[in-house]
Amino acid sequence: MSMNNSPNVFLDPNANRFQVNIINESHDSNEASQEDVGSDPPHYEETSFTEEAHNRLRISYRPGKRELYDNFLQNGEKTEASLHPCDTHHKMYYLQTFGHNTMDPVPKIDYYRNTGSVSGNKLNRPSLLEIHEQLAKNIAVSTGSVERVANGESTAGDEAAASKEEEKKTGFVKFGWVKGVLVRCMLNIWGVMLFIRLSWIVGQAGIGLGVIIILLATMVTSITGLSTSAIATNGFVRGGGAYYLISRSLGPEFGGSIGLIFAFANAVAVAMYVVGFAETVVELLKESDSIMVDESNDIRIIGTITVVCLLGISVAGMEWEAKAQVILLIVLLIAIANFFIGTVIPTNNEKKAKGFFNYQASIFAENFGPDFRSGEGFFSVFAIFFPAATGILAGANISGDLKDPQGAIPKGTMLAILITTVAYIAVAVCAASCVVRDATGNINDTVIPGMSCNGSSACNLGYDFSRCRSQPCDYGLMNNFQVMSMVSGFGPLITAGIFSATLSSALASLVSAPKVFQALCKDNVYKGLHFFAKGYGKNNEPIRGYVLTFVIAMAFILIAQLNTIAPIISNFFLASYALINFSCFHASYAKSPGWRPAFRYYNMWISLFGALLCCGVMFVINWWAALITYVIELCLYIYVTYKKPEVNWGSSTQALCYIKALDSALALATVEDHVKNFRPQCIALTGAPMIRPALLDITHTFTKNNGLCICCEVYTGPRKLCVKEMNSGMAKKQAWLTKNKRKAFYAAVAADSFRDGVKSLLQASGLGRMKPNTLVIGFKKDWRSAAVTQVENYVGVIHDAFDFELGMIIVRISQGFDISQVLQVQEELEKLEQERLVLEATIKENEFEEERSGICGFFRKARKLNITKHETKNESTINTVQSMHVGEFNQKLLEASTQFKKKQGKGTIDIWWLFDDGGLTILIPYILTIRKKWKNCKLRIFTGGKVNRIEEEKLVMASLLSKFRIKFADINIICDINMKPNKESWKFFEEMIEPYRLRESCKDITTAEKLKRETPWKITDAELEAFKEKSYRQVRLNELLQEHSRAANLIVLSLPVARKGVVSDYLYMAWLEILSKNLPPILMVRGNHKNVLTFYS
Repeated sequence: MSMNNSPNVFLDPNANRFQVNIINESHDSNEASQEDVGSDPPHYEETSFTEEAHNRLRISYRPGKRELYDNFLQNGEKTEASLHPCDTHHKMYYLQTFGHNTMDPVPKIDYYRNTGSVSGNKLNRPSLLEIHEQLAKNIAVSTGSVERVANGESTAGDEAAASKEEEKKTGFVKFGWVKGVLVRCMLNIWGVMLFIRLSWIVGQAGIGLGVIIILLATMVTSITGLSTSAIATNGFVRGGGAYYLISRSLGPEFGGSIGLIFAFANAVAVAMYVVGFAETVVELLKESDSIMVDESNDIRIIGTITVVCLLGISVAGMEWEAKAQVILLIVLLIAIANFFIGTVIPTNNEKKAKGFFNYQASIFAENFGPDFRSGEGFFSVFAIFFPAATGILAGANISGDLKDPQGAIPKGTMLAILITTVAYIAVAVCAASCVVRDATGNINDTVIPGMSCNGSSACNLGYDFSRCRSQPCDYGLMNNFQVMSMVSGFGPLITAGIFSATLSSALASLVSAPKVFQALCKDNVYKGLHFFAKGYGKNNEPIRGYVLTFVIAMAFILIAQLNTIAPIISNFFLASYALINFSCFHASYAKSPGWRPAFRYYNMWISLFGALLCCGVMFVINWWAALITYVIELCLYIYVTYKKPEVNWGSSTQALCYIKALDSALALATVEDHVKNFRPQCIALTGAPMIRPALLDITHTFTKNNGLCICCEVYTGPRKLCVKEMNSGMAKKQAWLTKNKRKAFYAAVAADSFRDGVKSLLQASGLGRMKPNTLVIGFKKDWRSAAVTQVENYVGVIHDAFDFELGMIIVRISQGFDISQVLQVQEELEKLEQERLVLEATIKENEFEEERSGICGFFRKARKLNITKHETKNESTINTVQSMHVGEFNQKLLEASTQFKKKQGKGTIDIWWLFDDGGLTILIPYILTIRKKWKNCKLRIFTGGKVNRIEEEKLVMASLLSKFRIKFADINIICDINMKPNKESWKFFEEMIEPYRLRESCKDITTAEKLKRETPWKITDAELEAFKEKSYRQVRLNELLQEHSRAANLIVLSLPVARKGVVSDYLYMAWLEILSKNLPPILMVRGNHKNVLTFYS
């Protein structure tokens, strides 16, 4: 390690750890020498190890150039090696990190942010290519880098400052864990159940089972809270609460389905809580004989007024809503404290008659066991209590409004569950220790002397409530829902507590529903709901969502049939809890390296148990409501899956798919290949898949849902440009395959030559047993005009495929495969059409403005005239361009490129199975016939044979095909394959190869040898003579194909094999040319001479 010798390193007391100094470098020796005269030695990076907390930049600059650096440093913000100071004389830019001139930045949080992050701006670190090329070529940072910095794309300090300035300007309101989570959860959990039903529950179940019911409900919510905490601390949490947590963990399908019903459940919950409040008010009006209309309509009137007031508080902003929540919590706490104080205040005769005797051991013992009545049981009582334990997601639902969601949600949620559980248990135990189950309320029902009490605690305390066994009574835990009011020190405070509990829960739900709904709409999972994504004001308030929630709540308040809808709403919440627990389990089970929650107190199996528990509780509460919930969720899941929203959140579903695929691939690797399981696994040399769609289509036809298909492209040329182009296009081309429903992969390589690239693909493509076994290429139509090296590479690829023991398929169609020119024309026409539409919109806008302006339009006539002329000119230009491209737009080529996408009519697939290659020549057309598009085509078999054995040959072939269980329409034995072709056909072949013949026999030996050295690729007379019979056969086969298969939908033909190093490339290309000329689409197939068919079971 080299150390800096500058004395400033040790003398400067403000030096800090990992301090980075930015310097400039001069390439002008004169200027440099002037700077060095009478100055300190140049500053390089200084790294000291003091414990100072603040970083400091020390910049050396040239005299007179200070203002250039001042432009980079704004308000003294630190930049931490993100700047690229400028030497304006030479336009060279350097950043010095740890003593080296390099673009390498130090680690920084801003490099890891998402684009559009609300917590800070994303910085763009230099790409690996930029760093690699700069170091390799010793090129300084380009001017664009400095411009990028100056524009704020790479400077952490400037962006942080801008973010803070924006926050100050807009006035974001963010809550801490107490006000944002703890208060909300406590208020939402403590509902009206605490004051009017908890005494009845403990009366039915007794203290023992009552505490178990509370703890069972708490277990569900606690496990859900732990799972929520784990998910919430596994990365930055934005707004959306339960929807955001589930969708980012399990994907948009689960998130979108549960998000909609969760938002709806919160909206209806507003109506439930408001009706609960209205019923309490109506009871008070009833006691004072102040009913306005009748009980039902009074509930509607009071409910409507209440919802309007709550909406006003919510729309006013989160700050006002939070203040209202704090006030309501204070009232609620006072009411609870009032109850506990009342239990120790000495009772009176009136309260004793109603069953309240202060704390008594006998009452505790009597009420400890259960006493279920009126058909109630443990689970029915649990179902009634459980909704009182919900509300744990109230804080998570406003995650976007929290300062630190990762810290606030776990801390606030778990503490709220603890506090509310203790309160529920304490209230239940205290009430059951003070109040008997049944009481008459009559102060004269005292014990008569000598009366037998039979173990009754009330009797032992002087009161006789025995008649409650034979007739209903109005007081006691089992009969009076106002036990807490009776026991409390000051009854009206309990009423205030009921008001506080109902209003706070309604307010929390009124805020939660629009927030969750807005997050769902922003993600555009349901495109029709995107209207509700817009936010207003400093806190991006979902005003449209508030109005929608208000409408839903009002509708259910006016319907006033909440007893029916309440179980469904409870099940909606439970479904959310179940999916949150399952999300935590699923993320842990997927073992993705990205699953690193800061909250460690969770267990994947406990989360799974919690999910199952939630599902069980759903059926306990109401089985038909649970079924309805599942059906609704399933329908929404299917809808979102069908629509396939274009989002990628890195869900655990993706991670688990990868794990399953990996496990399956590894398991498959341990199994030996068997001929019964053979399937074509193809490498198709399509280039970019959209350039040769027909070649992809025919390959995809026999690999779809059956085998592997890899579309391959080879980039040749300057390596830097090739690699850059290849990397930039990979995702786009794979996306094209997905969009066009092609079940194929895209792969590309950069190589020095086409053959080298294909060789790499043939060797390295695939994984384990999922490796290609067949190469598919299009026929090279331009081989006669192409460069020699291109022909050599093309034929070399065929040789390489055989060397690597791959099957070979060469596809030829009359129009060729390449439609790149057509695509270019279409792209140009689309651009011109867009320009025309923009121009028309501009003209219409100007005309509209003119109509609005009235008399002012007179002064704009000249401008309108100008625009009209411009429009006419542009339209004429468009028409000219369109007419110019009419000739270039090859309609036949476009139709040919889609011919394999269409359903094939009734016809035949003619198989010329001339050589036994293991069966690939017969297997490929068989697979085609089981596809929907080719099912109307019959197989016709053509093979060679002897004239005197035609029937025997037919029987042999028919027997072979029947053993292979391959149906066929006809078998034809061709006996004259080895006949000479007619003179016209042979003359055409000779004329075709004439430009590529060496003609050495017509020259002297010296000249002939020289020509062989200069043009080794040419066809020699000796070679042509040696393979004359084979050449005859190819020409003759074309004549036979013309005769028998001219009308076929498709021809499958055995591909002739050229001996490597013996048959020249041009002679082989001539064979392929003459063999497949002027025919329907033809597949020239050659297997690797290993069995792909078997007749054994």
